[in-house]
Amino acid sequence: MNDTELELGGLFVGRPAPLADGDREVLSAIRKQRVAEEHVELSATQLAGDRQADMVSHGGRDKAVYMYPAAHYTFWRSLGYELEPGGVGENASVTGPDEREVRIGDVWSWGPALVQVSQPRSPCFKFGMKLGRKQAVAQMIESARCGWYLRVLRSGAVPASGTLRLIDRDPAAPTVRELFTGSFARGADNDPERLREMIGTPALAEQWRFACQDKLARLEASR
Repeated sequence: MNDTELELGGLFVGRPAPLADGDREVLSAIRKQRVAEEHVELSATQLAGDRQADMVSHGGRDKAVYMYPAAHYTFWRSLGYELEPGGVGENASVTGPDEREVRIGDVWSWGPALVQVSQPRSPCFKFGMKLGRKQAVAQMIESARCGWYLRVLRSGAVPASGTLRLIDRDPAAPTVRELFTGSFARGADNDPERLREMIGTPALAEQWRFACQDKLARLEASR
């Protein structure tokens, strides 16, 4: 395995179902089940069998597939979480380059399909509910073990195993980790100039760009 290949360790899909935490209950599709088929149809917005409860925060063309490095599960288990691949709500568990190497705009071939990295995953309260600890959200942010979303450039029936191969990359684009940490930076760790450069990346999802532009405006107003 090298930095231009991702090895698939399984595909996972889910449908909205009640997710409870004490007296609070919401609908969420964060609980995923492993796909048994050898191939799964990938459309412009999702893998066949996958759905989202909140289409504002999840799903859509810029969040068609959520990929997560399998190596991160060692970290989560070290914190006491009993998790296995699929456990953080990802659609694809992968081995190979992680957030430190994968860049926004990377284009990968996946069987007959082409997919492009569009943004990091931003953990929401449902992530904490699913794991049973509210601090899980902060732990993902602090560790930058976030994974990344893909948009679909060409659809098709994708294999559930095998490799994805990198076919196009802008070496000037930020890595997923760099963008994620820059977006969540606080105080003296903020770098407005670098943040401005990163959100100018053409392939970045508009939703993430708008959120970072709001942050940038606040940083500049506080100068």
